Amino acid sequence: MLKRFLDPSATALKICGVTRPDDARRLADLGVDALGANFWPQSKRFLAETDAGFLRELAGRILRVGVFVNPPLDQPRRLIDHGLIDAVQLHGDESPADARCLREVGIPVIKALGIRDDADLEQAAGFPADALLLDAHAPGVYGGTGRTIDWDAVARFIAGHPQRPVILAGGITPDNAADAVARVSPAAIDIASGAESAPGIKDFDKVARLLEAVQPAKQ
Repeated sequence: MLKRFLDPSATALKICGVTRPDDARRLADLGVDALGANFWPQSKRFLAETDAGFLRELAGRILRVGVFVNPPLDQPRRLIDHGLIDAVQLHGDESPADARCLREVGIPVIKALGIRDDADLEQAAGFPADALLLDAHAPGVYGGTGRTIDWDAVARFIAGHPQRPVILAGGITPDNAADAVARVSPAAIDIASGAESAPGIKDFDKVARLLEAVQPAKQ
């Protein structure tokens, strides 16, 4: 499913920080391409493994991405084996070796990276992952800052590295999503707070507007 999600001919929509079964089912019903479930206990959108059983019923309907921060590598493997997720998003200080260990056993890996400048982008190009999630740099913060990355720099990176699927994150909302898609042409956009009424609670008016924003890229 990750390959379909990263289809370069269209920009996909990933809604991250899903915590409630009804929200997850509704995202799938609406045709959202992917959801993210955060298994990092310090996240305000934390989903405990014991509460994640509802993800199993969504297999094949929506790409289910497990979000982790510096996990023991047996954790994402376990969730894959239990049929709860389809892909792993590494959002901490994981090394290239960590990513390779997962990919070597057939687990798709998305690596989230905080980007300060073009030098960071060039370094990101070599990371062994199936896709790169590029976000604004925030020292000591693992995602969810709401800061907007330099879209023009990301667009240049994509143009120079067409073989590297890029997911654009950071400060994307229903008000600027269409502009982000038009200016950057990423494989996907990733939204958490921009699709919520409160942390972990999805706002489906916002989700509808985000779906409209990516529709021109899918036509």
